[in-house]
Formats: sequence, structure tokens, C-alpha cells
Amino acid sequence: MPDLYKRVSMPLTDEQIENLSSGEKVLISGIIYSARDTVHKRLTNLLAEGKELPVNLKGQTIYYVGPTPAKPGQVCGSAGPTTSSRMDVYTPQLLDYGLKGMIGKGKRSEAVIEAMIRNKAVYFAATGGAAAVIAKSIKAVEMIAYEDLGAEALQKMTVVDFPAIVVIDCKGHNLYQTGPRKYAL
Repeated sequence: MPDLYKRVSMPLTDEQIENLSSGEKVLISGIIYSARDTVHKRLTNLLAEGKELPVNLKGQTIYYVGPTPAKPGQVCGSAGPTTSSRMDVYTPQLLDYGLKGMIGKGKRSEAVIEAMIRNKAVYFAATGGAAAVIAKSIKAVEMIAYEDLGAEALQKMTVVDFPAIVVIDCKGHNLYQTGPRKYAL
């Protein structure tokens, strides 16, 4: 497996991001944060009010996930990606704040892609339907904020060899556009 995948350590550096290309398979290790649309809305509201975020997301990566409850002996339950476009209205502001990576599934808006290019960020896709497999790469989970949201709260996750694909790189190259062209008649 290591021969097929590029290893990526979190938090992301500009140098790492510049060396990631659309279509590359990666194994992510380090700290990432879980957040879905309600957390994104709360975070962007705090930024709009000039308030501090509950965690410094500068240089960090957010995984769009709401894991199921952990079974005995597990760190978390199934942890598959949610549709990324649900966060698109909030994402440019978080990228401008300093967010460097996102993990989810599905296409992103032009506004998000422009903000990624402007801020040198990357978008990874996790495989939908592989939630139980992905959960095995999550080694620790810590509640950070918004516990009232349950599984959709802002959580810190320690991951080892989390499998993903670089879908949109910092230059705006987009696998969702280039991939299908290979098979067009």
C-alpha cells in the first residue's frame, strides 16, 4: 500500500500543499478536526463578530464527518464523509482565516476553489461507503466545542494512515473535471 500512496502529515505546510497534485492517493496522519455545516455556521458567525474561534484552525484540516457512536473498545463509530457542498457557503471565509485542508466527498463551488487558490489550500476526498474502514484510521477523538450537536460537534481527531485522494490541489486542478475527460468519446 505505501508504494501507491503519498504520505501527508498534519498540520499541512505550504510546501506540502504545493507538492500535492490532483489525482494523487494519500495517507494522512496527524491531527484533523471534524465539523459539518452547523459548526461551520457557528465558526463563521464568530469570525464575523470579531470573536476568537474555540480552536485555532490556521494551517489545519477539517473533515466533514459526524461519526456514529463508538462501540465498546472503539475510539469512534463509522466515520464516512458527508457532502462537502453543504459547507461551501462558509468555506471561503474559513480559508481566508487560514484553514489549509478539507476532507469530504463531492464537488466544490467556484467560490471555494477560488479561495483555495488564493489561500494555497487543498481538498481531499474520502471514499463514501467506506465509513467503517475509515474509522480504523482514527486513533483518538477529543471534544472541542459545540457538544450540543452530538456527533456533529467540533472534535479533534488523531488519524494514522487515513486514506484519501487529492481532488482539488492548490492550483485549482480538479479531478472531478479532469477524471471524466479521460473517458469521454
